[in-house]
Amino acid sequence: PLYPVCDDAGHLLGVVQGFMLFEHQNFELSAQYGSMVGVDKEEHAATDWIPALRMRHPWLQLNLITAFVAAFVVGMFEDTIAQVVVLAAFLPVLAGQSGNTGCQSLAVTIRALTLDEFKPGVFRQVLAKETLLGTLNGAIVGLVAGIAMIAYAIHAGAAEPVTLGLVVFLAMTGACVASGMTGVLVPVTLQRLGADPATASSIFLTTATDVASMGAFLGLATLLLL
Repeated sequence: PLYPVCDDAGHLLGVVQGFMLFEHQNFELSAQYGSMVGVDKEEHAATDWIPALRMRHPWLQLNLITAFVAAFVVGMFEDTIAQVVVLAAFLPVLAGQSGNTGCQSLAVTIRALTLDEFKPGVFRQVLAKETLLGTLNGAIVGLVAGIAMIAYAIHAGAAEPVTLGLVVFLAMTGACVASGMTGVLVPVTLQRLGADPATASSIFLTTATDVASMGAFLGLATLLLL
């Protein structure tokens, strides 16, 4: 098909072939995932390493800065980790699960933004749904992780294994709730600020989920165990 292009007065300026619009849409969709992790839309598989390095590296520096935030949170609870060493083994478990929960929410939200599904009132519905899903998924996964923590704590000879399992359960649930909400809030906020909602969303999401999961885990451990 051919699509006419007119000016404001209705005068024909030219035509655009349908296959070109289709190719452009495919390009935008294929570039969306890369934008989420800081890969420029202009980079292709055949792009030379020098411009690829120039386009990618700034986002990695930003990721490093945000990672320091998560490291700072862990450092705040250094004494807790030193006294209850088994906690260290479950830090990546919480970070990984909450991160995956956030990525699921992020993918659905960016798809909705791309398809212009955010009509009036839809944002609150999506946020409520992702919060509920985060709560349910976090509780179910947290129950399994809590049982695993109890077994691991008993095997390692740690004190209060049941309390440790409760800490894992509560922290996992809270972290998944926070990550589900963040997966909605990050791209929507970027769009309202006039930025591409997919641009480096995962970097901000990862920081938020790491801080939420590790902060909740170590904070609860400090409160309930020490």
